[in-house]
Amino acid sequence: MNLQFKSVASPYCFLEAPRSDGGVLWFADLLLGGLYRLSPGGEIQVFLKDSKHIGGVVINEDGAIICGGSSGLSWIYPETGKSGTLLNSVNGQPLPGANDMCPDGKGGLYFGTLSHAGEYGKPPSLTALYRITADGQVALLRDGLKFSNGIGLSPDGRRLYHNESLLGTFVYDVLPDGSIENRAVFSSKEDCDGLTVDSEGAVWIAYFATGELIRYRPDGSIDRHVPVPHKAVTSACFGGADNRDLYVTTAGNEGIDALLKGINPPREASVFHARVEVAGLPVPRTRFRLDSKSGG
Repeated sequence: MNLQFKSVASPYCFLEAPRSDGGVLWFADLLLGGLYRLSPGGEIQVFLKDSKHIGGVVINEDGAIICGGSSGLSWIYPETGKSGTLLNSVNGQPLPGANDMCPDGKGGLYFGTLSHAGEYGKPPSLTALYRITADGQVALLRDGLKFSNGIGLSPDGRRLYHNESLLGTFVYDVLPDGSIENRAVFSSKEDCDGLTVDSEGAVWIAYFATGELIRYRPDGSIDRHVPVPHKAVTSACFGGADNRDLYVTTAGNEGIDALLKGINPPREASVFHARVEVAGLPVPRTRFRLDSKSGG
């Protein structure tokens, strides 16, 4: 199935972390830095201009934006500009950056760590998957991971999908306390990056080397291949009033190859938009108390 994609934001260097909040779309430029807000009217504003390697964004219930990056988990109130750090260390040890993330439906979130804190020109180091609760309790769920990337939950919250770039996509059972067990292969396609889940429980996975999204049924079988105008497809999210707007971020056509060489790719990355038949799964907000937090 070919969707009709239209570019709604360009040109950038290496886009990631799309997250829709009502009619607003948030996204980040991994290499040039900055957290961007695209309004329904097409106006783009930039926040956290010096923040690089933002690979994940979630919305807090009080309107704050929580994002990853080389310094860990950070937050900002867009209307006031007030910002701070949610988490930058675990058990007294510095956190090696935070990459993609997903709200856990209980006020906290799941997140993976960065490889070499975003120094992508180096051979990848092993990463880890964590959960932080709404009251700030941090639990290591799994370490020794290839390259932690996209994270999503099934509609009932009982399954967690997790991309390990350069290895494949895995699925876990989620226990009542938010921990995970029973790791199983969901897809063995190695160039997986971000992912999102729709209201039918299907998993849409972005692929950074083959120019496509793939929609997987909950049993792991492929429902459809969705070509995207650029080769390096990095992530996707749903949005709009009916959650049938699909937003896809890319790193252009040369983004991944340049990143692995430690250089910036040409500025051709875009955010693409298309309408889809099946609505996306609503993403819950986190419930962190941030106004008094200034460190991890």
